[in-house]
Order: sequence, then C-alpha cells, then structure tokens
Amino acid sequence: MEVEVDEKILKAAGAELLTDGRRGLRLHGWEIESRKRSILSSSSLQQWEEKLQTSHLPEMIFGESCLVLKHISSGTKIHFNAFDALAGWKKEGLPPVEVPAAAKWKFRSKPSQQVILDYDYTFTTPYFGSEVTEIDPDKHGIGEVSEISSGLHWEDTEEKLDLVALALKEPILFYDEVVLYEDELADNGVSLLTVKVRVMPSYWFLLLQFWLRVDGVLMRLRDTRMHCVFDKNADPVIIRERCWRESTFQALSAKGYPTDSASYADPSIISQRLPVIMHKTEKLRIPSNL
Repeated sequence: MEVEVDEKILKAAGAELLTDGRRGLRLHGWEIESRKRSILSSSSLQQWEEKLQTSHLPEMIFGESCLVLKHISSGTKIHFNAFDALAGWKKEGLPPVEVPAAAKWKFRSKPSQQVILDYDYTFTTPYFGSEVTEIDPDKHGIGEVSEISSGLHWEDTEEKLDLVALALKEPILFYDEVVLYEDELADNGVSLLTVKVRVMPSYWFLLLQFWLRVDGVLMRLRDTRMHCVFDKNADPVIIRERCWRESTFQALSAKGYPTDSASYADPSIISQRLPVIMHKTEKLRIPSNL
C-alpha cells in the first residue's frame, strides 16, 4: 500500500521527509525509516549460514531490508531485521512440526534424496525487535557515531494499547510494510515474517508479525505491536504488546471451523480463531537525553 502525502499535511504535522533517497520521515524527535532491498545473494547466504551455524535457512531472506525507529536526542534505536530474527529461531530450537507422510516428499531437493526433517523448518521465531543506543560523538568526545547494546528498561505493565487513539481519524503521514523472510515450506504452507509501520500526526504504531501455516497440520501467529503517542511535554513512552496464538487444524475442525487451507490465507481475518498461548505487555520510558 503506497501512501502519497500532501506536503501541506506533512508541514502542518511538523513532519519532514528523509532525503538522499531514504524512505521515511522525522517527526516529534523521531526518525523513522524503512529499507526494502532484494533477497540475499548466494555469497551472503553462505556467510549467514556460517554465522548462524546452520545449513537451513528460508527460501527468501531480505537480509538488507529493515525498519528503524530512532529517538534522535537520546540515541535510542529500535530496529527490525532478518538476521536477528533468525538468530532467535536458532536459539529457540523448536522441534519440527510433523508433516503428513504424503507431503514429505515435497521437501526433497533430489528425487532419490531421503527426507529427514530434524530441525524447525517453519523458522518460527520469538523475535520482537532489536535495540541499540547510538553514542553522539559531540557529547562524548569520540571521533564517530558508535552503537552500544541497549540497556533499555522495559517494565511489565497493566496498561493496554490505546485503541481509541489508534482509531482516531487522522491523515497517514507514512506507511510501509517490510518483508524480512518468507518460505513456502515446499508447497506445504507458508512461513512469513513482516513488519509494518504507520505514522500519524499524533503517534506511531507498528506490527511485527510472524505467520505460519503448515497445511492440514498447524497455524501459528506471533504478533508484536508497539505504540508511541507524541507528547511534547513528556518523555516518550512506548507500549509493547506481544501475543502468540496457535492451533492445529484438528482443533479448529472440532470447533466447526473449515480445514481447507484456502480459508486461512489472511492471518488478520482468522487470528481470533486461534487460542492465545502467550500474552505480555510492557512499557518503556525513554529519557530525552542519555
């Protein structure tokens, strides 16, 4: 979905588009940028395999694509990328989802090859974003901008996402969707990790979503939502909600739901049918200057 924004609307909101061919904007002390690049080259893929210590990676990895949200004065940077997500997949190490015997042959790369699915071929990841803090060279007397692992303190909260604010009729200043990786599971379904961002005059909102459908077997949805309301009189506060849902096709059938894969093409439509297996809400207050 491409969003064309009138310059007058941007100016009225105090927003400024990024330059030098970059896609994004600056608004209320934030710089928000999306980068969409082609899939990894074979040489880069080999480097990733070595770094992640695996010979199994998704069919399509958009390794240079990312979404970056940077709070300029504090140097706080929240970003989303495929490498860190796959590092999370490798670390979690879920057991492989059982594939119907009749469909296993699809995973062969050669007709004579024996299929041994001894790894999580769904590439399910617990990933919910990456964080670093950029050190300003002018403030700290160093030669160039450097990054340190973030020590941001997220705290558990009973607060919920402000659905009223999210429903306000406001112009969209910026929107983008970035695919991080995708695999069709040898025509047995889909494994897809995407991140979407929407910036309005009064807030930014993003959805990182891992969506898995193993046809006839299992569906899994892992959503991370982040919401930050702009307030010029207070330090920024981000609410982060993580929700994992999962169900087998068999369990859905027992509830009277259809079991054909065509009925489950869009996760946003069927998410409420999937039981919640994990839900966590956290809050981060960003000091204006670190």
